[in-house]
Amino acid sequence: MEGRVARLLRWLLTVHPARTLVLSFALVILAGAGLLMLPVAAQGPEAAGLVTALFTATSAVCVTGLVTVDTGTYWSGFGEGVILALIQLGGFGIMTMASLLALLVSGRLRLRMQLTAQAETKSLGIGDVRRVLIGVAGTTLAVELTVGAILALRFRLGYDRGGAEAAYLGYFHAVSAFNNAGFGLHADNLIPYAQDAWVTMPVSAAVILGGLGFPVLLELLRHRRRARTENKRNWSLHTRLTLLTSAVLLVAGTVLTCLLEWTNPGTLRPFDWDQKILNGFFHSTVSRTAGFNALDIGAMRPSTLLGTCILMFIGGGSAGTAGGIKVTTFAVLAAAMLAEVRGEPAAEVMGRRLSAAVLRQALTVALLGVGLVVVATLTLLTLSGKALAAVLFEVVSAFATVGLTTGITPELPTSGQLVLIGLMFVGRLGPVTLVSALALRERLRRYQLPEERPVIG
Repeated sequence: MEGRVARLLRWLLTVHPARTLVLSFALVILAGAGLLMLPVAAQGPEAAGLVTALFTATSAVCVTGLVTVDTGTYWSGFGEGVILALIQLGGFGIMTMASLLALLVSGRLRLRMQLTAQAETKSLGIGDVRRVLIGVAGTTLAVELTVGAILALRFRLGYDRGGAEAAYLGYFHAVSAFNNAGFGLHADNLIPYAQDAWVTMPVSAAVILGGLGFPVLLELLRHRRRARTENKRNWSLHTRLTLLTSAVLLVAGTVLTCLLEWTNPGTLRPFDWDQKILNGFFHSTVSRTAGFNALDIGAMRPSTLLGTCILMFIGGGSAGTAGGIKVTTFAVLAAAMLAEVRGEPAAEVMGRRLSAAVLRQALTVALLGVGLVVVATLTLLTLSGKALAAVLFEVVSAFATVGLTTGITPELPTSGQLVLIGLMFVGRLGPVTLVSALALRERLRRYQLPEERPVIG
């Protein structure tokens, strides 16, 4: 028995870092599900069932926010604490957390742990890992404490909540927002605060910061003391591309939501014009991976749901808490299409030429995402019998780890909920990471086949 355990440990330490990430996330999800199945985790007389606990744990670790039961009324304080811890672990990164703990204890990182942390944080080199880990921890703590304090003050002064309750509500929603999880403690999420900018704007700020990705945040922090013009010149292509594409999508989503929902009596029509713009901005922000909602998603028009699906599928920045195929993937594909339309030999962005490897990776991520969404939609349509629009919205939300829902998640059969669990897991780790983790070994081809061009289009 001891020999088998030793062989298992040796195998875990020598496998590809991407596979280690998959195993780590799976183990944390199973551990979280086990804790949520304890009788003390639920408010009712009975403990949560296996599927309910597994779905909630997966949604928390994968920072999605889809739920089959109401978080605030179904789970006890212990259960909510478990969910909060799982959100923090999932957003921060399982192996990033482990590497940081090793750094704090021993003051150094083993090569294997550095490679694993590099796979999780997407840092550029092994020498950057120590700096990235400390920066990620500091940024996470600073944003969550700041936003949590603002929300706690608002809940205390504006809604007459007790001091402890206001602090708990503020910190819970701040952690959920920065990690783009979308878990709320109200049955109707943030709908009661739709007209309160002191709640929706801090949440939006935390969502945007978490969705940009840690490489972008850390680069901005490194250059914060330099002149503004020098900053922009020294920013990496990844940072400039992420900021520009995120800003464009944020504005486009706000305009689209306001135009389509302005006269909808179930969403924006009852509000004043400034509150309409506020809620259009908030919906655009959370649609790209956060999962909070201040508007009734089920009352939105089909055109708005389709536009929200597009925003969810694109997602946020790489190496952060956001899901989707990522804004850089979208920008690279757009640049490639523009270059092809113009007849240019290579795709160029902001004075830089994109390599063929980057184009192949972007195309692979996008097509894998489309394939997973199509297969899952067909499967859920067969299993549930729900309408296509609702099923597609739910599938994209799960794959992109967003958490927005039209309300059909609790109504899905157990098999349908298991499909969503798989989508959330794949969406958090990323299609390419999952595929590389499952590959037995990397293959190097020492020859090239003759080139030939088939007819396209």
